[in-house]
Amino acid sequence: MASMQKRLQKELLALQNDPPPGMTLNEKSVQNTITQWIVDMEGAPGTLYEGEKFQLLFKFSGRYPFDSPQVMFTGENVPVHPHVYSNGHICLSILTEDWSPALSVQSVCLSIISMLSSCKEKRRPPDNSFYVRTCNKNPKKTKWWYHDDTC
Repeated sequence: MASMQKRLQKELLALQNDPPPGMTLNEKSVQNTITQWIVDMEGAPGTLYEGEKFQLLFKFSGRYPFDSPQVMFTGENVPVHPHVYSNGHICLSILTEDWSPALSVQSVCLSIISMLSSCKEKRRPPDNSFYVRTCNKNPKKTKWWYHDDTC
């Protein structure tokens, strides 16, 4: 547990001092706990999401960084994207089976910015309605099928 807290403190400082473009740590979210963060995000210039504001929720287990964080969009505005469900769950392999302890909050943020920035058409995943009705509240409990890396 101490190594998890030490790692999170280090990543928290890195995110505060050198955040990825368009990302800002919501300082209020870490006042009471270090295991749940909200990162405010703005869509990158020149993309379909330019100027839009989103929030990412990060939840860390006691096994972090060996166990990936739970990451999802939260708040009023969930991006319409082929890999983002309307409940905020994100289909991105590094959040589950391709996770490595070498990854960090910053690298996850960069991957999500990249995923949104490369999108050519705003649309929900084809199974959005069914998934949202039947899924677990924790997206890490989903057995994702990664079949499309074109958007």
